[in-house]
Amino acid sequence: MPDVILFDLFGVIARHQSQAGRDALVQIAGLPEADFWQSYWHHRVAYDAGLVTGAEYWRRVSRFTEEQIAALVEADIASWSEVDEKMVGLLERAAAAGVRLALLSNIPAELAAHYERHHRRWLRHFELVAFSCRIGLAKPDPAAFHWCCRELGLAPDRLLFVDDRDENVAAARRVGLHTHLFVGLGLDLVQRVGDLGPR
Repeated sequence: MPDVILFDLFGVIARHQSQAGRDALVQIAGLPEADFWQSYWHHRVAYDAGLVTGAEYWRRVSRFTEEQIAALVEADIASWSEVDEKMVGLLERAAAAGVRLALLSNIPAELAAHYERHHRRWLRHFELVAFSCRIGLAKPDPAAFHWCCRELGLAPDRLLFVDDRDENVAAARRVGLHTHLFVGLGLDLVQRVGDLGPR
């Protein structure tokens, strides 16, 4: 039985970008939608890993004005800021029951700062918060999972990793972690979380 549940953030606890948020970004950028998203994701890895600032990232995406960059940073944060309150409730119940929780998220610095300011209530339940921009490693790089294991002082098979992306779950499994592909808050996840309470 694992000792710690290592959660992903986006697509599990926080929601993916809403269509309204995506539309707002495209409108500010003033680029063809397909071109915008191709460049957005192509340069995102370096941004998530903390290798570039928000302004540097947006300059790589396209030749935006300073005003556009400021608006894009703000709109990008807003587009990723909605959380699933049912998942937050599960985390709070798990923490109250003594389940050990950790977090591993691909997230840029500006967005990480937003979550630290506005979501302290439930972030405090994680004994380890591994934001990619702070540790310089992003999923599915195996080094990101090894980093978490070292910080927790646990072998990989003592962790249960919960993520909504197949490639991240597969990478964690290859490292030796137990895994759960998240497709929603179902009874299977509730039971797995409950099983990790004090024994």
